[in-house]
Amino acid sequence: MLRRTFFAVAIATLSALVGTAAAEAQAFTVTDVAGREVSFDKPVERVILGEGRQIYFVSVLDTEDPFKRVVGWRDDVRTADLDTWNEYLAKFPKMADIPVFGNLTDGTFQTELAVSLKPDVLLLPLESKTPAEESKLFDTLDSIGVKVVFIDFRLEAFKNTEASMNILGQLFGKEQRAAEFNAFRSAEIKRVTDVIEAKEPTEPLVFLERAPGFFDECCATFGDENFGRMVKLAGGHNLGTDILPGAQGMVSGEQIIAANPDVYISTGSNWSQSAKPDGIWVGVGAGADLAAAKVKLAALMDRPAFTGVKAKETGNVHAIWHQFYTNPFQFVAIQQIAKWLHPELFADLDPDATFKELHERFLPIAYKPGYWVSLND
Repeated sequence: MLRRTFFAVAIATLSALVGTAAAEAQAFTVTDVAGREVSFDKPVERVILGEGRQIYFVSVLDTEDPFKRVVGWRDDVRTADLDTWNEYLAKFPKMADIPVFGNLTDGTFQTELAVSLKPDVLLLPLESKTPAEESKLFDTLDSIGVKVVFIDFRLEAFKNTEASMNILGQLFGKEQRAAEFNAFRSAEIKRVTDVIEAKEPTEPLVFLERAPGFFDECCATFGDENFGRMVKLAGGHNLGTDILPGAQGMVSGEQIIAANPDVYISTGSNWSQSAKPDGIWVGVGAGADLAAAKVKLAALMDRPAFTGVKAKETGNVHAIWHQFYTNPFQFVAIQQIAKWLHPELFADLDPDATFKELHERFLPIAYKPGYWVSLND
């Protein structure tokens, strides 16, 4: 009897120790891109996306079902990228029923709704850090055990993209998948940068117009980050880098005419569900009507800011999917921009094939071309 009791106690003790060890093995700490250490007992199961477009990179990790952890998100996929919204909705109709949040930066984020959904983590873009601090969101969520993690694919994309994917890999228990994606991304960027470094071609002057049709004045552009950095890596010189102190801002038509850029690139998307449904924006994206996009791209050149500009006169005028500025797929844009700037160096480079491979390996939807267009196509 004593022996049986002893063995029962021993087994119970061993089971408890094993359980404790397993729990400890699952526990981890991430350092987010804001430099904050955030600890978790295990990979997260319930996630609020501080931006709906975070589904781009969530899909890389949870490819079979990108929405299995998502309990809330912002409604910006539908309004900022209707073509992608429609592709995902056709395959994952349940996404239409996910609770929708407002934006921290304009004060419409519903903290009470977030609390009611009992998330393990709220993923926020880095630019939301100050609004989150000012609204005391950290205090509210900490009090109920909800963690906040900052990631960044926009403000300092080329500093933070790989780190952000690694953070997400830790959170989801998908570290290997994140590493595979980062390796693919790095190799595809090097297909351009290795050639540029070896050949050292002359850098054409590029004017990047950010989302024409969303601003009442001309013209919004990028500084030395985001699309501005993509142009640099592709072997070009970004006009905005010479003028703007930050990542983005406005330049005047007079500045554009005086600089006389060699190349014009607009960013665009299907914004028909946005606040500017009838804007002059160029609708590129998944399966876009490129004939219609080309007509709108040509119309952009009729504005006074481009009178006599070299890019207009030579037809070196292009548009590319705006959402490359807020996801880890920037390498596809770098490849396409490189072909525009240095066609003789990148004749064999096929960005469409690269983006198709990305979809086949890392995304749950099929690739549909339509993400860029040129007047000289």
